[in-house]
Amino acid sequence: MKYLIFLLALPLSALAQKHYTTADLALAGGSGVFSPALSVNRQWGFGEHGHFKVGLGVRLTSYFGQNIDYVTAPAKLTSNTSSFVALFTENIVANFDTLRMPRAQTNALNLAIHLQYTFGSRFDVGFNIDAIGVTFGGRKSGEFIARSQGRPITIEPAKVTPFNLLLVSDSDQGSLNSELYARYWIRPKVGIRAGLSFQFSEYTTDRKLTFDNDRFRAKTLLPLLAVSIKL
Repeated sequence: MKYLIFLLALPLSALAQKHYTTADLALAGGSGVFSPALSVNRQWGFGEHGHFKVGLGVRLTSYFGQNIDYVTAPAKLTSNTSSFVALFTENIVANFDTLRMPRAQTNALNLAIHLQYTFGSRFDVGFNIDAIGVTFGGRKSGEFIARSQGRPITIEPAKVTPFNLLLVSDSDQGSLNSELYARYWIRPKVGIRAGLSFQFSEYTTDRKLTFDNDRFRAKTLLPLLAVSIKL
């Protein structure tokens, strides 16, 4: 009986040796935008050597921007569809309006999904994406430019969109972060990551504007550098 329990415990023991937890600080930035992100992530290895990993994490992403153009967000306006087809549908440019924010600042706390592959013992390539969470931040005012209807520019107060949800393309809601990266472990528990961060930052205006819309989104692609520490 003891021998049987030992045999059954072997696969679980092997899996336990293939998982680890990291704390990660990433800094992303570009023209007029700076975005630090702090996360804690758990990765599980699969396969004989555990090179392929799937993980979950919690990430806090802050987004600071100057003179950022937030454009019409809902997929039903940008591509006239809210399904998976939106990925392959041409944008309806005539429906795009702009909320220009002199200063934007959002803080998104999300559950993130991770996929990673390890080469040897020191080099990783991976992808992660926020799935669901909340955003908090102060109220801002921006210039509303209704290109679709030629209305005069107005100043519109707005707040961060509070709920974040990964769906499909422009069907997504709120502020979300995703990363494509390569990482090198310079020490057994210290790694350096470099890659790209693609972020959605979203505001909701106090009132409905053209096309009965109040949600506006900025999409930003940024280079990133990060430090990872195994806990």
